[in-house]
Amino acid sequence: MHNYDTVSTTLNSLKERGFTKDFNIAFDKIICSETNECLNPAEFEITEIYRFEGESNPSDEAVVYTIESIDGKMKGILVNAFGPYSDSISDEMIKKLSINRK
Repeated sequence: MHNYDTVSTTLNSLKERGFTKDFNIAFDKIICSETNECLNPAEFEITEIYRFEGESNPSDEAVVYTIESIDGKMKGILVNAFGPYSDSISDEMIKKLSINRK
């Protein structure tokens, strides 16, 4: 896994590596905003996780996930705040996003 200093550097590098879709959380699934395609937790895997902690501002705290669909047709990125700024999500999504991958 790569090491990155900033979220923007991470996103640029991941897009160069083929993670081109931008995903957003929609309570119990993730949605690709460009195509309106949805993936339920059983339909994707998290392949890498990068956590960034803001040194002086809690709103700078974020987690970047690389996501691949099980069928291999979609690769993208999900950026989510953590702590009090995180999105409201289902228990199943919490479990999925909490798994640490190697």
